[in-house]
Amino acid sequence: MLNACAFAINYIVDMGASVMIPIVIAILSMIVGVKPGKAIRSGLMIGVGFVGLGLIVDMMNAQLGPAAQAMSQNFGLSLSVVDIGWPGASPMTWASEIATVAIPIAVGVNILMLLLKLTHTVNVDIWNVWHMTFTGAICYAVTGNFGLGILGVVIHAIIAYKLGDIWAPLMEDYFELDGLTIPHGTSAYMAPFACVVDWIIEKIPGLNKIDFSIDSLQEKVGVLAEPVVIGFILGAVIGFMAGYDAQGALPLGVNMSAVMVLMPKIVKCIMDGLLPLSDRAKEIMNTRFSGQEFYIGLDPAILLGDPEVVTAGLIFIPLTLLIAVLVPGNRILPFGDLATIGFFIAIAVAVHKGNLFRTLISGSVIMYVTIWIANQTIPWLTALAHQTGTSSAHAIAALDQGGSPITYIYTQLCTMQNPSGLLIIGVIYVICMIFAVKTSKQRAKEIAEAAEE
Repeated sequence: MLNACAFAINYIVDMGASVMIPIVIAILSMIVGVKPGKAIRSGLMIGVGFVGLGLIVDMMNAQLGPAAQAMSQNFGLSLSVVDIGWPGASPMTWASEIATVAIPIAVGVNILMLLLKLTHTVNVDIWNVWHMTFTGAICYAVTGNFGLGILGVVIHAIIAYKLGDIWAPLMEDYFELDGLTIPHGTSAYMAPFACVVDWIIEKIPGLNKIDFSIDSLQEKVGVLAEPVVIGFILGAVIGFMAGYDAQGALPLGVNMSAVMVLMPKIVKCIMDGLLPLSDRAKEIMNTRFSGQEFYIGLDPAILLGDPEVVTAGLIFIPLTLLIAVLVPGNRILPFGDLATIGFFIAIAVAVHKGNLFRTLISGSVIMYVTIWIANQTIPWLTALAHQTGTSSAHAIAALDQGGSPITYIYTQLCTMQNPSGLLIIGVIYVICMIFAVKTSKQRAKEIAEAAEE
């Protein structure tokens, strides 16, 4: 029976997020009482949304990938290891032996924490369990200890659900996603750095007064600050920096305009599909656990509809390449994750309340740390690729999850390969988490005060 369940889980996982998540959402919706027709429609709408996101990401990779490589050549960058991104890292993770039991373990941890009142996050985002699985899979590949790998899944799951609790007030305050939260991925685990950056900026006279966003820019410069125009400008600038002539740079600008316009519409499909389940889940939890507050944990893709997030994501495409040059000893050429840089800084945008100036500063810190850690994990990803038979390359890197402080700290604790790196990142990340909790409480207080007025 266990083997049959594992086979069924792996079979569904192999079909990818655009099929897996709709199936899971439709089944969960019917289990909690959503009518079958509405549940099926919800699942399909989510599937449509993820297909749309896939098309946009594929287009961005096809258009921006060559431009990024051309930019690196134009500026004389000698980075030998290409970032495979989450599209390369997630299949590698699901191919690990750890993946067979990761989903039931992650769900079990969530249920246990809810019963013990250790979290308010009810996670329905099964696909992104791959981030938890990655921590376990990497540890298993490096140490050969299956038990330590499973423990890695458990620890990452616990941290993720607590991050869901931490970011819920910011989801309500900035993104207006009442009752929803984002416990997963680069969005959740890198945002604590933004909390420290925001605190530091607040302490610097003059700097703390700088505040500009898409809305404020539109008031000053009109049509030039509209998302469709910003997309065109950024795309064209990237094209010219890559050495393209007008025939190459201007079409790239139009394609990036399309991203700015289409991304929010695609995200709306996902949101429309998730609403019946999230509403019904909140209704059940509020009925059975009266007086307790719960948040539905969803995919960070729902944050990509925000213009500030999309704009910052496009700006960080050339900026990440620049940061890659500045990281001492860096060997990684950012590539696979360039199209999804928005995920790295999405919650940081909420931390800064849409202040694009602060987002650019904290985002730079986030990408610097990500690249630094990802360099340390190159041997680990390579070992995982060889263990799972997904690649025989001599060196593999991934910014998404390969640059995760959670994975890095846990695996270093299990191996002690780089005690100094463990100490530096460990201490910094603990401090950042303390500031994240402080930020969450402050934002929750502001929401409560606003409700009383």
